[in-house]
Amino acid sequence: MNFVHSVRHFFERHGFYVSSRLADRLGMRAQNVRLFFIYISFVTVGLSFGLYLTLAFFLRLKDMIYTKRSSVFDL
Repeated sequence: MNFVHSVRHFFERHGFYVSSRLADRLGMRAQNVRLFFIYISFVTVGLSFGLYLTLAFFLRLKDMIYTKRSSVFDL
């Protein structure tokens, strides 16, 4: 259990250091950089879900328009 906490502490320490270093380079606060990454992750998840729903709608629409005919007598 101690190993898990030490690994978690390592990644938290160095992960926050990345955003702090980026904030120093851009001349911003580290909190704003972290919030930006959080907002961008929500936006990308939302856009991909919206794209999925749009493609599903078009596939369903295609299936409704182009029906498969099993025999000549269906014409």
